[in-house]
Amino acid sequence: MKTFPASQLIINADGSAFHLHLKPEFLADKVILVGDQDRVNMVASFFDEGSIECDVQSREFHTITGKFQGKRISCISTGIGTDNCDIVMNEIDALANIDFKTRTEKAEKRSLDIVRIGTCGGMQEDIPLGTFLVSQKSIGFDGVLAFYHDRDKIADLGFEKAFVDFVGYPKKAAVPYVVSANPELVDRIARDDMMRGCTIAANGFYGPQGRVLRVDLAVPDINEKISAFRYEGQRITNYEMEGSCIAGLALHMGHRAMTVCCVIAQRKIEAANTDYKPRIKELVHKVLERI
Repeated sequence: MKTFPASQLIINADGSAFHLHLKPEFLADKVILVGDQDRVNMVASFFDEGSIECDVQSREFHTITGKFQGKRISCISTGIGTDNCDIVMNEIDALANIDFKTRTEKAEKRSLDIVRIGTCGGMQEDIPLGTFLVSQKSIGFDGVLAFYHDRDKIADLGFEKAFVDFVGYPKKAAVPYVVSANPELVDRIARDDMMRGCTIAANGFYGPQGRVLRVDLAVPDINEKISAFRYEGQRITNYEMEGSCIAGLALHMGHRAMTVCCVIAQRKIEAANTDYKPRIKELVHKVLERI
């Protein structure tokens, strides 16, 4: 079994994970990830009365563990971006599968169910605002997965090459990677009332998602190309900013993970809905019931 020195696994004086400030005993097997730290309180508002075990926050990382209809669930905020998700995924895996007292890998591994709930921008005209969209595949613009061993073994290399060639992807940018969500978890959450698609996890909100303010883009028509791209009957349905790292690292670590978002912007028709919170609450309740 591996042993992890203090420089690799930083543990706080109180026995909690370095960034999350979460102790191993407070991590549930069912995990909901949200970007916004305030959304953790909204998710926890659905928990059974008197069931909350912990409520800890450090920087953008906020965790509440409790029960919904008797199911033990941890809700954790990641903040924005795959860099933060790299922190969260590694620390929750460590909490689950490393003995913090001996700093050794546990012989018996825990496999977590991890569902990210977020917001996104639709990339096809037939995807209306308010749609609940599950990412069966995530396309990472961030490059995080390339820093881990055997990246290619969990990626859809054919999809990657076809995408890069079709859109004329910037040559100096990190090569996109394409990973799949856990199919059992997708079926359990999506059922027959959520759309399924392929989602880009962008490494920025403006240029990497084709938005133009004062600085022009390297590929000016990248969103038109992304919308037109097809691979084996699949198309790009939406943009968000976290799902690829979550899905990719979950595959490496032996967890089940997926992302579901509410479409709050329509990039093709240039529309947006800023009053989306009631719809997000509806999505959260569905996920809590199904996770």
